[in-house]
Amino acid sequence: MSAGKATGVLQRLEVPALVLVPATLLGCAYLQIDQAALLTMLVALLCLMVFFAGYERSRPPLKQIMPTVVLAALAAAGRMIFAPIPDFKPVSAIAIIAGVVFGKRCGFMVGALAALVSNFFFGQGPWTPWQMYAWGLMGYMAGVLASHGAFKRPAVLYAYGFLAPFLGYGLILNSWYVVGFVHPLTWPAVVAAFAAAAALDLTHGVATVVFLLALYEPWKRKLQRIKNKYDLMLG
Repeated sequence: MSAGKATGVLQRLEVPALVLVPATLLGCAYLQIDQAALLTMLVALLCLMVFFAGYERSRPPLKQIMPTVVLAALAAAGRMIFAPIPDFKPVSAIAIIAGVVFGKRCGFMVGALAALVSNFFFGQGPWTPWQMYAWGLMGYMAGVLASHGAFKRPAVLYAYGFLAPFLGYGLILNSWYVVGFVHPLTWPAVVAAFAAAAALDLTHGVATVVFLLALYEPWKRKLQRIKNKYDLMLG
């Protein structure tokens, strides 16, 4: 198979791979599978492999790679700088900005790489693929929504910035914890687990809005100029 065809196949697998992760979590919860933590982590890794393989297969030139790498590095550095404040981090905001300006795949890669790189500081573990997936999903969905004109009104962007940490990052990470490590799996246990994380998810949502308010307009203008100047098509 040629590189172009392989890239096309991998790109067509992106949405099924993204959907497969929460579907597996739901299936494991319904079936009460004992090894759910391992099984769901393998599915999350498979999803990440689809995106990274597709990115590598596309063989982007250096000028196409640089925005993704730089934004991911800024997100990772920002996460480390704000380490003393739990869940008050700029990663989600930067992944969203990347998705809006450079497209859904760039948004995913920025979120995923930021999680991977910053965890060399915070510590790698079974949570790393989930953080990569969750932050990547936030950037990917921002790119999808932006391509349909959803963020022409700033209020919609900030609403997404507030809700995505709950419905994307928080829901995914909390569900993985519940399905993989809460036994027996009962409704009271599920409610208790999500309630314990509610304050952190709220902080994450507020932080994302704060960083979007501070960064979105100036960064978008500068990144858009770079995109136009160098004719960047990141997808």
